[in-house]
Amino acid sequence: MDLEAVRTFAAIAQAGQFQKAAADLSLTQQAVSKRVATLERDLGVRLFTRTPRGAELTIDGQAFLPHARELLRAAERAAASVRSTRRPLRVDVINSRGAQSGLLRGFHHAHPQTDLDVLMLLDVDTAVTAIRSGTLDASFRAVTAPGRPLPGDVESVRVLDEPLHLLTGPAHALANAKSVTPAQLTGHRIWMPGIAPGTEWGAYYDDLAAEFGLTIETTGPNFGSDALLDTVADTPALATFMGEHTRLVWPAGQDLRRIPVTDPVPVYPHSLLWHRDNPHPALASLRAHLTATAPGHDTPGTWTPPWTNAR
Repeated sequence: MDLEAVRTFAAIAQAGQFQKAAADLSLTQQAVSKRVATLERDLGVRLFTRTPRGAELTIDGQAFLPHARELLRAAERAAASVRSTRRPLRVDVINSRGAQSGLLRGFHHAHPQTDLDVLMLLDVDTAVTAIRSGTLDASFRAVTAPGRPLPGDVESVRVLDEPLHLLTGPAHALANAKSVTPAQLTGHRIWMPGIAPGTEWGAYYDDLAAEFGLTIETTGPNFGSDALLDTVADTPALATFMGEHTRLVWPAGQDLRRIPVTDPVPVYPHSLLWHRDNPHPALASLRAHLTATAPGHDTPGTWTPPWTNAR
């Protein structure tokens, strides 16, 4: 079976048009049509029906599509197996200021000879797709969201349980507290505009709010951490959550307060995800480093949603 013909078939299925697929592949439309005709002849079935709107998959085309994509992923992994020693390790973190970035910086400090490409993908589904396609070597995530287990070819290991802190301005009712319990936060407005629906961190904070009766607001545009800090500093009725290892700097005049949450301590469970067949030698080094430096998990007095421990 011609792998390029399979790649062309998948591109048409994605684009919905022969013409757009040809442009995406930098081919002529005639070449695209010829490849599909060859593939249909080899398979003995018709894969597309041409319509006024473009190209639609036949029943046989729909049946073949997931296998075609898996074939392309396998080909990418096969190619990566002979070139991985000559390219950087590609690792995804959610943002540059969080604990995940700190874990990766710790690895780079311990292994300065390892070349890294650092990506920042939005959600776990995007990261898992990239891992399975071979375009990403590893991703730091909270494993997955409820009801969405990881595919069988994607491995994970828990690498850090990060305690949550409450961040308030100086005029907030809890600003002078040395620590606060989740029960004490009931009735207070916690503002987190960066929570994106459908993400694993969105699911985490939904469960946290439900478990302890908290009010977590996500309204308003997300202008980034600086705007969030400005608003919290100037609004006595608002507070926000942040991880203990989140690196933030604010002007001294804001007088923001970071207050540990205790009894129990809500912890955000960071995990590393990778493809079980990924041959990149630096991936093994990253996993060994994180395993050696990882503290214990699920310690007494901490809380995480039950789904964060599931695959």
